[in-house]
Amino acid sequence: MSDSPPKPPQKLSRDLVESIECCSAEELRAVERYADALTQYRERETRLTEENQDEVEDRPKELPDDVPTRATLTTKEINGNRYYYWQWRDGEKVRSRYKGPVSGDDEETG
Repeated sequence: MSDSPPKPPQKLSRDLVESIECCSAEELRAVERYADALTQYRERETRLTEENQDEVEDRPKELPDDVPTRATLTTKEINGNRYYYWQWRDGEKVRSRYKGPVSGDDEETG
């Protein structure tokens, strides 16, 4: 450890450096803990934003905004008619959202 005070990084504003230099050792430890926690939070937010951006780019165009990407398309028969529904699990529940009727062309292809 050096006998002279450390030089501040050039990336820090002069106001911030002056504020920090006036702190006691105890306050500096608190700033250190806060800065570490804030760094972890910001890195997590950045990672989640990037992951969400990837999900948006991979999202099928026909998938409604309020239906998660992991939803699957299922068919249900109601009163002799067949309909498409988006389905996904939300905790213990299975959620569904109506897409539309199965057309004759859809039934032939599968």
